[in-house]
Amino acid sequence: MALQPVDESWQRGLAIVAHPDDLEFGTAAAIARWTKQGKHVAYVLLTSGEAGIDDLDPADAAIAREQEQRDAAAIVGVEQVHFLGLPDGVLDYGVPLRRELARVIRAQRPDVIITNNFRDSWDEAGHALNMADHIVTGRAVLDAARDAANRWVFRDQIEQDGLDKWSTRAVWAAGSPCPSHAVDTTDTFDLGVRSLKAHASYLKSLASGPFDAEGFLESVSRQVGTRLGVRHAASFEVFDLGPL
Repeated sequence: MALQPVDESWQRGLAIVAHPDDLEFGTAAAIARWTKQGKHVAYVLLTSGEAGIDDLDPADAAIAREQEQRDAAAIVGVEQVHFLGLPDGVLDYGVPLRRELARVIRAQRPDVIITNNFRDSWDEAGHALNMADHIVTGRAVLDAARDAANRWVFRDQIEQDGLDKWSTRAVWAAGSPCPSHAVDTTDTFDLGVRSLKAHASYLKSLASGPFDAEGFLESVSRQVGTRLGVRHAASFEVFDLGPL
């Protein structure tokens, strides 16, 4: 099924994901496209990915992975990278997480929020299971985007902390098994590859031999590109929240 081009008539984007590297497995090339257009994009990472490398102590892994994420972001033109310091691997969906994300959204005031696939799987058949942190994060992001627009939800942030309610136009979930839209990343594909390669310590832990970052990204982006009618593309499931 063909995909529709995403609406690029926005100026401020906020990418909220669970771990360092989540954005680099396909979305970073799209972000590079948008920063080249002059759009402002900031990153928020719920965790530091400290539980993601089996043979590296979590304290050391957190330091390495935070720096790798900053390096990866810089490659695609992102200067603001924030870590919330929540525990990797055991993120818990609930009101406290929604509250924290609503605060971030009200402070950042994005037109569009980008997160990762939060369906149960990565494929329509349901065989490639998603992980709990991704599911929790995406659900909380979508709910927090609506919370942030309601002045009577987490009203202390408005009445005591000086924030205002904020209405985000849409939440885009990258890598969903049921995408509706996509963006052409042909001109920024190489930047996406470089951004993924910046996660050297994590990629080294994935396999006994070298991880083929370019080959992996190409296999995905070409399939999406075919559905958009271009060489490379990144796909999104779009959740419209209404006009600003």
